[in-house]
Amino acid sequence: MKKYIKINKKDNVGVALCFISKGENVEIDGKKIEIKEDIKKGHKFSIETIESGKNIIKYGMPIGHSLKKIELGEWIHTHNLKTNLSDLDTYSYSNLNDFDLEKNKSRKVKVYSRKNNKIGIRNELWIVPTVGCVNGVGENIINEFKKRFDVSSLDGLNIFKHNYGCSQLGEDHINTRTILQNIVKHPNAGGVLVLGLGCENNQVKEFKETLGEYDSTRVRFLIAQDVEDEIEDGIKLLKELYDNILSEERVEKEFGELVIGLECGGSDGFSGITANPLVGEFSDYLVEHNGTTILTEVPEMFGAETLLMERCVTENVFNKTVDMVNNFKKYFISYDQCIYENPSPGNKEGGITTLEDKSLGCTQKSGISKVQDVLKYGEVVKERGLILLEAPGNDLVATTALGAAGSHIVLFTTGRGTPYGGFIPTVKISTNSELAKKKPKWIDFDAGKLLNEDVTMKNLADEFIDYIVDVVEGKKTNNELNNFKEIAIFKNGVTL
Repeated sequence: MKKYIKINKKDNVGVALCFISKGENVEIDGKKIEIKEDIKKGHKFSIETIESGKNIIKYGMPIGHSLKKIELGEWIHTHNLKTNLSDLDTYSYSNLNDFDLEKNKSRKVKVYSRKNNKIGIRNELWIVPTVGCVNGVGENIINEFKKRFDVSSLDGLNIFKHNYGCSQLGEDHINTRTILQNIVKHPNAGGVLVLGLGCENNQVKEFKETLGEYDSTRVRFLIAQDVEDEIEDGIKLLKELYDNILSEERVEKEFGELVIGLECGGSDGFSGITANPLVGEFSDYLVEHNGTTILTEVPEMFGAETLLMERCVTENVFNKTVDMVNNFKKYFISYDQCIYENPSPGNKEGGITTLEDKSLGCTQKSGISKVQDVLKYGEVVKERGLILLEAPGNDLVATTALGAAGSHIVLFTTGRGTPYGGFIPTVKISTNSELAKKKPKWIDFDAGKLLNEDVTMKNLADEFIDYIVDVVEGKKTNNELNNFKEIAIFKNGVTL
């Protein structure tokens, strides 16, 4: 295995693929370099002398500037590198030529076909509370239901607990209702019980009236305060839904019917080298087959947003992208928070130094496809192709937003590891093999294999596509096996 990688020919840094000791010599571009200090795996070192104030180049793009003169072979991190980014920027539209995507053989997948012509990849039974006050009630309904009926034929039986639905005003109240409504209508659910209390802001009556078109055979409503025994009434309604979906069977549909969310968390120095580029390959493959991928986590686009803007299919989409980015920056500013101090302690420990460093790696999940549309938080996907979604970088909030926008699955790349999962299958893709070996009950796919010289991107991408087809057709992800299924809703305003 090589000890380092130079990602782009323009780079003035190398990235250590393993621990490199002080005094070791490496050869890059025919030049021998003595390493001046210990370099941890995933961290950067200079491959040329960099004067104070000059740009540090990684992925062929600046990731910040040097705070002092950096000698050949020195470690580069937070002590000698600072971001170039400022608060608000202006952008100009420049439509690039189309990229050529590699043509691949089309394929079919076996999924559930819903009455509204959408597909689901699971046939699950859900309880969606309108307010956090009935979380316990919903849990008890499920526990008692499992005692009385065999649920082994279901792909899942879950309640998606949350803390909201009351004491919220304005946009927060609307966001809560909208996200929950989108979950209720999600095609991965064969049946949904909407469970209310009765006195909350998020009233079941208004919830139902604003729900839009839905399949009445798949949704039931219960207000706990209106009945004598909410547990028994809940079980009765769940049983009706259960009986309705038992006859559902998978049918063959085009691979391009899928909607896949793209996300990352706990990045390390390999995120932009292995897992994110692999997901980018998959995104391009799905888009090329008329499918849809959704990229979110707006703060993790800062510093790489122009790369996405250059790929916007029209000037209108470009303007929506600019608004999405600048509105999120204004959100930071409104709370007197620094926009560009995003990398977490875990990111920094793994070798990520600045937000540009993180973002240039993160946006590789989108591949090279054109951006077809931009969604506001809570909106459902309408176009096919690569879509951008307004949502924060918080793992749970972003995953929920992706699912609520219509994603059947979320592809989640990570260099640090996390056990959590959303209300839809959440595929954890490790950036390094050590994490995959250490946490086999968390990690679903090891992209760290790309660091082995005998593993090509093409071969691993083919393996990954096969794995995703298996998940689509029923293979459970680790978050499903562990029954780690959660939702989180974005909150900005006052709580009464």
